[in-house]
Amino acid sequence: MPSFFSNKKLIILLVSIIILVGLIGYSRTDREQVTGPEQVIRDAVGWVQTTFTKPAYAVAGFFENVRDIRQIYEENKLLKARLEEYAQISVERNLLRNENNTLKDMLELDESLNDYLMRSAVVIHRSPDRWTDYIGLNKGSNDGIEPNMGVIDSKGGLIGKVKQVSEFSSRIQLLSDNDRTNRVSAMISMDQPEYGFIEGYDVDSGLLIMRKIDIEAEIEEDQMVMTSGKGGVYPSGLLIGEIVRVEPDEYGLTQNAYIEPTADFYALDYVYIIERTSTSLDPELLEEEPS
Repeated sequence: MPSFFSNKKLIILLVSIIILVGLIGYSRTDREQVTGPEQVIRDAVGWVQTTFTKPAYAVAGFFENVRDIRQIYEENKLLKARLEEYAQISVERNLLRNENNTLKDMLELDESLNDYLMRSAVVIHRSPDRWTDYIGLNKGSNDGIEPNMGVIDSKGGLIGKVKQVSEFSSRIQLLSDNDRTNRVSAMISMDQPEYGFIEGYDVDSGLLIMRKIDIEAEIEEDQMVMTSGKGGVYPSGLLIGEIVRVEPDEYGLTQNAYIEPTADFYALDYVYIIERTSTSLDPELLEEEPS
């Protein structure tokens, strides 16, 4: 008798395993409808998940909102500080402008190297062969454009000068053109400005080269370079770029500064043509200078 019950238990166990495997296989088949027990279990599990998920999301959202509020608060403080700084700079600029006008009146000066007029223009031509040398604009002599007028991009960075003019268009020589006659009288913004000439462009690094800087000058990285106004072409104060590195020239007599241009010579769409209104030296006097 014990042997029979033992075999009976084994048979029940085997039948149960077979039924369980069958149910598992049946539940894994692709079916459009689910059975009643499956639906009950799924609904119960879904309700439990919903019950616990909503509070979890609420807590997570609360901490995320707190983090966002803190970040917005920090950004707001920074923007307020910038606004206060901007207001202070605006006040100082107005004071300096008024003081400058007063001093000019006292000295009976009617012009400065910073005086110029601007005319907007659109880039209408660019040669693939000389992409970094020249661009064509839609303004010409009919619009008052003349050779040797300076040109800046929409952000105020110097890009070059007018080289040739026709009645309705003009050709602009970029600072990145390595023509040896393509020079700009420049100065480094310091307590005591240092002067030199933009002469050359390093195609590999995309940097302008400022030469003939006093060997004793203490030039540092990140200092700004702008036009000096003493070259007779550009007015003073047009942005050229920022110094990246400085090294002695090949003879060790002067320094060369490598400058990251303010303007992007590869992406030019809209520009401004600069007409210098201050007096320049007569070209005939320049020709009389000894070489």
